[in-house]
Amino acid sequence: MSHQTGIQAGNDVKDVFASARSGDQYRVLKIVIDGEQLMMDTTRKAAKKWDQEYDSLVLPLLEDDVPCYVLYRLDSTNSQGYEWVFLAWSPDISIVRHKMLYAATRATVKKEFGGGHIKDEMFGTAKDEMTLLGYRKYLTLQAAPLPLTAAEEELRKIKLNEVHTDISVDTKQQTLQGVAFPVHKDAIAALERFRDKRVNYVQLEVDAEQELIRLCNTEPTELKDLPLRIPKESPRYHFFLYKHSHEGDYLQSTVFIYSMPGYNCSIRERMLYSSCKNPLVDMVENTLQIEIEKKLEIDDGDELTGDFLYEEVHPKQHAHKQAFAKPKGPGKRGVRRITRPPAEEED
Repeated sequence: MSHQTGIQAGNDVKDVFASARSGDQYRVLKIVIDGEQLMMDTTRKAAKKWDQEYDSLVLPLLEDDVPCYVLYRLDSTNSQGYEWVFLAWSPDISIVRHKMLYAATRATVKKEFGGGHIKDEMFGTAKDEMTLLGYRKYLTLQAAPLPLTAAEEELRKIKLNEVHTDISVDTKQQTLQGVAFPVHKDAIAALERFRDKRVNYVQLEVDAEQELIRLCNTEPTELKDLPLRIPKESPRYHFFLYKHSHEGDYLQSTVFIYSMPGYNCSIRERMLYSSCKNPLVDMVENTLQIEIEKKLEIDDGDELTGDFLYEEVHPKQHAHKQAFAKPKGPGKRGVRRITRPPAEEED
């Protein structure tokens, strides 16, 4: 969910936005945050067709270590007037506080300008992403079929399993529903606080003797602390509120982590935690109405790095699969051996 900062547009920005929406006076606008306001940094007029001057006008506006917003006017129109491309520039080496501030104010800029005039929106951390070629690659990706959501992918797998029902000695069959142990009232209360964002981490355990899922931990947990919360000797269920920035938006994503430290656990523990997992997740999503963006299964807390979580929550989509590279044959094998003696000469 995007977070607003309360920063508003200054009068100079509102005046230029009004002129830009109503005609072709401007080709490109650069907007920055100065103090507590959006300010107009640079404006440029059109001299050529939009694609002939895109790189020469846009790239000089992008500083190496300072975020900004850029609005670039296309030559196409819709019912409201000329169409614009909205560029959110946030270089990797800029100060984290600045990146978060610009990410959280992005929606305000679009609202002030008028979303109906914005045809495309791009976010970039490297200049090659903001070039004309980068914009055209973005358009190609936007036109590609959308990837399946996690729910759609799961449904596809279920349908495949329904079709391929052959059973043999080597076939592994899934249980239908698992074991639905009741959840202790303290655990329910902790999950409700988590839903309401009053805590950012909840850890649960299976009490095999009482056949109950109990609360273990609700300590405030930052990303750097998360690996330390994963026990080395016993399984656990974890709910973590992953706070991060993605494509210019500040997000708070719920991640469910099922930690199972391999064969350090007994067979009974592994079976119980595996069987209780799906009913627990169903209860959390359907009864408590907690939307889980990503479900993970790990065997070691050291896996939970910032890069790992980001790539799991926001997997990269590849437009083309890499072609299979045929491996090279073996090198020279030395002098060729004679395996059959030559025919003897006749006397």
